[in-house]
Amino acid sequence: MNESKAMILGCGGLALSESERAFYRAQRPWGFILFSRNIENASQVKELVADLRDCIADDKAPILIDQEGGRVQRLRPPLAPSYPPARRLGDLYRADRDNGLRAAWLMSRLHALDLQRLSVNVDCLPVLDVPVEGCHDVIGDRAYGHDPHLVAELGRAAMDGLMSGGVLPVIKHIPGHGRAFCDSHHSLPVVDASFDELESSDFIPFRALHSASMAMTAHVVYSAIDPDNPATTSRIVIDEIIRGQIGFDGLLMSDDVSMNALSGDFATRTRAILAAGCDVVLHCNGVMDEMQAVTENTPILSGDSARRAEEVRSLLVAGEMTDEASLRSEFDQLISAGPVPV
Repeated sequence: MNESKAMILGCGGLALSESERAFYRAQRPWGFILFSRNIENASQVKELVADLRDCIADDKAPILIDQEGGRVQRLRPPLAPSYPPARRLGDLYRADRDNGLRAAWLMSRLHALDLQRLSVNVDCLPVLDVPVEGCHDVIGDRAYGHDPHLVAELGRAAMDGLMSGGVLPVIKHIPGHGRAFCDSHHSLPVVDASFDELESSDFIPFRALHSASMAMTAHVVYSAIDPDNPATTSRIVIDEIIRGQIGFDGLLMSDDVSMNALSGDFATRTRAILAAGCDVVLHCNGVMDEMQAVTENTPILSGDSARRAEEVRSLLVAGEMTDEASLRSEFDQLISAGPVPV
């Protein structure tokens, strides 16, 4: 494998332009991420994924997607069924714990089937955020519920279902986005909860799943820990909380560097993300000028970051054989028999 830069990039459309091909070949991102703009039909997605991997001469390159269910679902019918949001699984769990856990595992196992047939091998799931009353709806029903222990249990079931199907999970948004009262896509959330409050709720699901191979940061300021920087660019949060209190030693990727929660130009943002201790910078929108600024300030993976990246690649294996029709039937029965969502 060629040496890769510490970044994950998006692309502009349904197929690569010649300028994109040349750019990726020269800059060698570690992986790529797909969005709805990149998806039309199965043959097109598979060709796009193959082209992306060919650009960096790595047939195991991580190809990421946000396939949660509910409103955050990049694959839609007919490529994949419309899945319920995470909150529906939480409602089912509260009515019957075993059924809830089984449904969470099944939904992720079905996600893996949908993704694997398109050669996509990483899903940015589960969402381990624990919302509080009055928080912004950017998380909302993407969260399993308000109980951190429920979130941890359902998150583990979701992780296990993905991995059974040969797709790696990304836990997000570490160390917790649930208390944000604004959308970090547009502005910077500041959480004023005490450290004890964060530790006794927000951190619990991430600590429970700290052995995950990948995690995505939160563009959120925790004033009790570092009042000056969001987690993504905070050496204090990453060293003391994510790596320390939570104990996560997997590959830490930033949330999207183009989100308006971050300040400065793209060069400044990229340098700050890497200086804080993130292993990989994520840039999603495929805009060439922005990607150029990111790549000019991103080094080759090295040290612990290279170790973590290689550990992720070692886990990218084929999924177990299964009876898809039976799994889909069981999942549909569990969801339809569960409590009526309110």
